[in-house]
Amino acid sequence: MSALRRFLAAACAFALFWLALGAAAVSVAAHGGKTDLRLDILTHFAPLWLGASALPLFFALFIHSRKVKFAIGVPALVGVIAAGSLILPELRRPLSPRIAADAPHQIKLIQFNTWGRNDEIDRTAQWIADQNAGIVVIEEATVAIREAILARRAYHASCRRCSVMIFSRAPPIFTAPPPLPEPWPGLPRARATFAPADGGFTVIGVHYTWPTDDDVQKRQGLQLAGSIARLDHRRLILAGDFNSTPWSFSRRREDALFGLERRTRALFSWPAARFTRFRIRTPMPFMAIDHVYAGGDWRTVSVKRGPKLGSDHYPVVVRLALIPR
Repeated sequence: MSALRRFLAAACAFALFWLALGAAAVSVAAHGGKTDLRLDILTHFAPLWLGASALPLFFALFIHSRKVKFAIGVPALVGVIAAGSLILPELRRPLSPRIAADAPHQIKLIQFNTWGRNDEIDRTAQWIADQNAGIVVIEEATVAIREAILARRAYHASCRRCSVMIFSRAPPIFTAPPPLPEPWPGLPRARATFAPADGGFTVIGVHYTWPTDDDVQKRQGLQLAGSIARLDHRRLILAGDFNSTPWSFSRRREDALFGLERRTRALFSWPAARFTRFRIRTPMPFMAIDHVYAGGDWRTVSVKRGPKLGSDHYPVVVRLALIPR
């Protein structure tokens, strides 16, 4: 082997070792998120830690030197196990049986953070209108997107200048942000309740802050749980941008706290556009932060991700069927 080849092999092994060691360290530390909100931030990136551990583990299989193979393979395996154990509960989470596509009393719901910097408002609004959904829950809503949607579809809008809006084909009998038990921190939210003639159910839309904002997101979750506890859970639909992934301990706690079934499972919805000040573009989304919950009177027909539009989020399209009491 030439000196250059030996140098390149050593450099690659060195890089793989530190990648494996770093990913393992972060993955193991993320498990501390069960008791520490700061460490729980790491859990949101579990798929990235898993990939960063799996890559050196794969290459370690082809390394001839036992010492080098061991040095890279052990931390890589630790990282795969630690990161995988964060994701596995979501993949194994029991879901209620799906109902047939031709089931009666269906409703199509779109959950979509349309983004305040959306530069394709007309295209976004046209796609929403073309879906002809019964309910559309939008975060980071603007007057421009509201008017663009209403110009294309005769929807009823829950608000004119709210950051969270609910659009519906049927006229709601009540629209207002659900009351919160504490005045701070505020949670952007919307609520629409529909008459028995239209199924008799309530939809709540929310937009959480980032998990990096101290414990604000935790308090928002407690506020929301206290608010929906006053409502009939059986016919409740909760949808929004939770800025929280299903492999985080905070999302698992809220899943149990809400008393609703989250119908989205490991559905990656962010980013759909360039992000950070460095304008980074990724080939696929790696954060599952847009979720839809529903009560026990709803059965899931389908759950899918919508197309890339002018937002940094992908829309989530869910079909639910109401089971008569």
